[in-house]
This record gives sequence, structure tokens and C-alpha cells, in this order.
Amino acid sequence: MNRRALLLVNRHSRRGQQNLSQAIEQLQALGFQLFEESTEQPKHLPKLIHKYCDRVDLAIVGGGDGTLNAAADALLETQLPLGILPLGTANDLARTLGIPPNLPEACQIIADGHIQRIDLGWVNGKHFFNVASLGLSVKITEQLTKEVKQRWGKLAYAATASQAIWQARPFWAHIRQGDETIRVKTVQIAVGNGRYYGGGMLVRDDAKIDDQRLDLYSLEIQHWWQLLLQLLALSLGQHPQWLGVRTLEGEEFEVITVKPRPINTDGELTTYTPAKFRLIPQALPVFVPTSPEIPGLTE
Repeated sequence: MNRRALLLVNRHSRRGQQNLSQAIEQLQALGFQLFEESTEQPKHLPKLIHKYCDRVDLAIVGGGDGTLNAAADALLETQLPLGILPLGTANDLARTLGIPPNLPEACQIIADGHIQRIDLGWVNGKHFFNVASLGLSVKITEQLTKEVKQRWGKLAYAATASQAIWQARPFWAHIRQGDETIRVKTVQIAVGNGRYYGGGMLVRDDAKIDDQRLDLYSLEIQHWWQLLLQLLALSLGQHPQWLGVRTLEGEEFEVITVKPRPINTDGELTTYTPAKFRLIPQALPVFVPTSPEIPGLTE
């Protein structure tokens, strides 16, 4: 069967330009009729998805988490099944879904045609796959340049984080869930939908991207050295309250700060506080491996 696929590759992603020809060749060999629209500006992806939505059976996006984040709104609106080619630096969504960085294997997963619906997070009208956060993570995002990612790959996240923690300053925030409001002094608040973020850190050790649950954590430190221990624990998806890690889970949260603070969604600065977070359950159809043992999926 000759399936019609819209292929969208971010040429500025870490491996986008060098792997574009290979991706086209591999997908055509697997029987796909391609409509190829590579771009250097991920912000153009929604327009392209809407342009082709009536002419194709699926959308294949090649790039990193920021590229996928740029396409999320249009994918939700058109409900085109999503195929992922992990061509970025962190590729946290691909890792959550068990999609390997090997390009032929990623193409084969799309060709196998096994689809599963995943949840999306939502904050102030913007959807996200992995995590939305404010505080320390924004400092890391601001310092994590394309040049640093191109040079160091996934190590860029750890290197940038080690520099940013010395600039972290606590701030006051109100976290509202239902009728309860908590006032916190924190250096970071993160709301996770998927399993991995920040180059392989765990949102929570049992987090799934289809568990119909958002996981919030707040890093509340009394001494600077606690932050080092917190980050080590968070890299394992553990949230020890004795270290000042506050955790909540649910489908909706609201975060209010004294002054507007930037929020990053999947590594891109997209909105500001005050922020309303919401779960969109079973939002998108995505091609995933047929293996039943994928840590980021419940089935």
C-alpha cells in the first residue's frame, strides 16, 4: 500500500540537514509517497500541516523536542498520525515512546503502522509533550544555544545546568489545585506529561505519556547544596520530600507568581505566568514500536 506522508524536517536540528536525504530514501523504499517540506523555521510547521492535511495519511516530523512542540497544536487539530524521526539533541519524546535514534529503525517503526494515542499537556493555550516549567529550567534554556548543542550533544544539558544552578534564585509562587492553594518559595516548578525531559531526566519514575495524569514538582531549598542533591535525585525520577521536593499529581494546576515569569514547554520559551495547566487525555495518534515493554507507555 502506497501511503501518502507529509515529511517535515527541521534543517537546524542537530542531525536534520545531514540525515534528510537518508530519511527520504529510507521512507520511499518502505513504500511511502512523500510530500517533503523541510524548513529552517519550526514556527512554519503548523501552516504546512494544515496545507497538506487533506492530501496525506500521516505526518512525519524529523527534529528534536522543540520541533515536535512547534507541530503539536496543528497535529492535534488535524489528527494526522505522527511519525517521529529523532534528529535533535535530547529527543526526550522519542525516548519516552521507545523510538531509537537509529534512523532506519525509526523509519521502520512508522512503516510497521502500530499506532497508540498519547496525552498532551496544555498551558495557557500551548500544548506540550514532555514538560512545562519555570525557574531554573528557563535559565538553562536561555543558555543552551544551538552552538552548544551542536558541539556537545546531550552533554550540553548537564554542562549548562551545572552553570545555571549558581544563578538560581528562589521566588514565591502560589500553586492552586482545585480548592486548595499552596504558597511556596521555590527555584523551579515543573509540570510533566511524558516520562523524560531535559536530555533524559525522569519526570517521575513511574510516569507514562498515556497515564492521563500530570506530575508537578517544586524544588524548595533552604541551602544551595540541597539543589545539587535534588537534581541528582530528579535525574532518577525520585522526589524525596526530605530534600524539599514537593510533589502533586492531577489533571489541572494553576501557578501564580508576583511578577510574570517565563515558562518553557519542551525546551522552548512560549508563555508566562500566571499559568493554567491542563491534561488533554488521549490527544494524539502516534506511531510506536510493537514491543509491549516501553517504559513511557502503559500498554
